[in-house]
Amino acid sequence: MSDILDELQWRGSVAQTTDESALRDALARGPLTAYCGFDPTAPSLHFGNFVQLVVLRRLQRAGHRVICLVGGSTGLIGDPKPTSERVLKTKDEAAANVARIKELVRPFLDFEGDNPALLVDNLDWTAPMSALDFLRDIGKHFRVNQMIRKEAVSARLESQEGISYTEFSYQLLQALDYLHLFREHGCTLQTGGSDQWGNLTAGVDLIHKAEGASVHALTTPLLTDASGQKFGKSEGNAVWLSADMTSPYAFYQYFLNVEDASVVALLKVFTDRSRAEIDDLERQVADEPFRRAAQRALAADVTTLVHGNEATASVQAASEALFGRGDLFALDASTLRDATAELPGGPVVEGMPVVDALVSVGLAESRNAARRTIGEGGASVNGTKITDPDAVLRDTDLLHGVVVVLRRGRKSLAAGRI
Repeated sequence: MSDILDELQWRGSVAQTTDESALRDALARGPLTAYCGFDPTAPSLHFGNFVQLVVLRRLQRAGHRVICLVGGSTGLIGDPKPTSERVLKTKDEAAANVARIKELVRPFLDFEGDNPALLVDNLDWTAPMSALDFLRDIGKHFRVNQMIRKEAVSARLESQEGISYTEFSYQLLQALDYLHLFREHGCTLQTGGSDQWGNLTAGVDLIHKAEGASVHALTTPLLTDASGQKFGKSEGNAVWLSADMTSPYAFYQYFLNVEDASVVALLKVFTDRSRAEIDDLERQVADEPFRRAAQRALAADVTTLVHGNEATASVQAASEALFGRGDLFALDASTLRDATAELPGGPVVEGMPVVDALVSVGLAESRNAARRTIGEGGASVNGTKITDPDAVLRDTDLLHGVVVVLRRGRKSLAAGRI
């Protein structure tokens, strides 16, 4: 069990610990109980939460007990952002998000067997507590001069907007969670992202003051690409774990397109592949980068973990079919919609000349240019090369009656949509 800390460090999943040697000793003495919290600020978890779920998964597989906390109460407050006040969720919105997230985390952890994970909601113990009890029993252990040192808090205090008491009190609520789980379940380790260090240590300090006990905190690094850009963002949009917010196809493509400089680090963080397997993939990145073997392994592994084997097989088939290495007609309507959603395109209709369709979707600047492309053997409809410049789109060319995939050359794709 103590080897799990070495594994997490090798996988690049440890940024800070409160006391590494003490944590190592605690892990060696037998199974400990660890938890991580997830606030329902959105209807889904995202890329950053994925890191924490994988850490919990690794701890459980190493024999430790894990608690997944969904913040029904902390989600009503919101962890302070460095820039501005959060828009508070209504109680109904927060409750709906909690329900979705509870279902979302279940595939990642084992909730059966001899060492089942525990799923809790901090609203269950926070809601019954009166404001007076909270201030007397929890607030008395905190010093304001320490609380304002937290990076997000200090940034807000220096701004014109300032910070509300509501958001300022967030770290007390998160510390209360750790204290409650320590008392009720013997929890002695909290994990989280490196931006949560202040909140995690607040819980460690509270337990020490209230119970006289020493407990642990561990954070994971912020994952960035070679340019320093935070992973999980694409044109300002998060990479979500829920299929209705980021489709399995888009999710797979995101990891498939990871740059060579970052793919090995992500393989370590997110997959169960061994050192030998990852070393081999790293060699292939260096020797045969054009094959993108590491990216394919990463995309397949994480999509399977999040969406399942069937979804992975479907999106792989779609990815191959779009570039003429598979049958577009074999794709189901949902996968086809997701696979063509990000393609450039334009309107088409049954009976439309292919040359006009190429112009409409932006693959040719003019009808004459489209005719030249066809004459040179560079145009295809749904993967079938078009040689007749007078060809028209037939009803059978409309996949599921709504879209046709047009290609110019090897890599220029577009979608004609009814």
